[in-house]
Amino acid sequence: MKKQTPWIIIGSIALAIALFFGVINLIPPKKNVENNPFLVDKGELPMIAAHRGGGTNNPENTLLAFREAVETVGVDIIESDLYLTKDGYLVYNHDDYIDETCNVNGDLSLDEVKELCRDKSKRHYICDMTLEQLRQYNFGYYFEDKNGERIFRDAENFAELGLQIATADQLFELFYKSHPELLFIVEIKDAGERGKEACHVLSEVLEQYPAYKDHMVIGTFNDEIEQELRERYPELLRGAPEGSAASFVMTQYLGVNLFDQSDFACLQIPLSYDVKGVEVPLDNATLVKRAHRRGIAVQYWTINDPDEMRMLIEMGVDCIMTDDPVLLSQILEEYK
Repeated sequence: MKKQTPWIIIGSIALAIALFFGVINLIPPKKNVENNPFLVDKGELPMIAAHRGGGTNNPENTLLAFREAVETVGVDIIESDLYLTKDGYLVYNHDDYIDETCNVNGDLSLDEVKELCRDKSKRHYICDMTLEQLRQYNFGYYFEDKNGERIFRDAENFAELGLQIATADQLFELFYKSHPELLFIVEIKDAGERGKEACHVLSEVLEQYPAYKDHMVIGTFNDEIEQELRERYPELLRGAPEGSAASFVMTQYLGVNLFDQSDFACLQIPLSYDVKGVEVPLDNATLVKRAHRRGIAVQYWTINDPDEMRMLIEMGVDCIMTDDPVLLSQILEEYK
């Protein structure tokens, strides 16, 4: 009988652990967000988010791209990146310099520009330029259509076409009356004091378009700016910063989701994480379900492959961010 005692102890410990995990997974978790506008109802198809306005279909981050994505394709969400100009305007661009998206370097080819920009001192940074200076350039200059033609290269009326650099207030004004239901995913790219000022300017701009306050989720890769948003602008919805997203994913995979203390509205993730050379897959339906229990919307980026789009649709995700919203729209039609 004495020889069985260790096994009884081990069995009791195993049972206690199993009961512990069972209980914490049965307890309904507190929701991060009530009435999250980025969640789709069960059984509904995911929303389309035009990544940078849809850079495959039109020049990225331009009013032309945003307009076509909303009015022609019918996307649900516009995804974009914001930088602060020298004179305090928020403008859309993916990088902190403009050389690879417009003709600031004259008629150099894109390859020549990329070579030039290897020297960071040769780049034209948004923070060093005023809005008036930025508006001199054609941001459709390097765009190629599906035939590889640079159709906007010589457009003298690029401003009328919507190919000047776009500001936050221009975009909101463009759709505020005609598409009040439109949603926005925004990333504050500046760090430090400029990043904090960018948060302040965005908040002020939203005061002019109050209905969009609840229609926007704001993200950042900078912990300092994340803290600024949480403390000074708690009314604005936030996306998960990289660290919080990774922590959330791990707690869900380990079955201890009750201990996750996150307060973000949207989990914005790729199909996998690379952790020190080990690929951790994130295309998991259980992860989506656990996020939904918390009122968190799950949004995958940046998906341009039709098979990956279908996989995510069938997983029940809330949003697919894509450079090609036209393709995603066609894929979604298959499911309708």
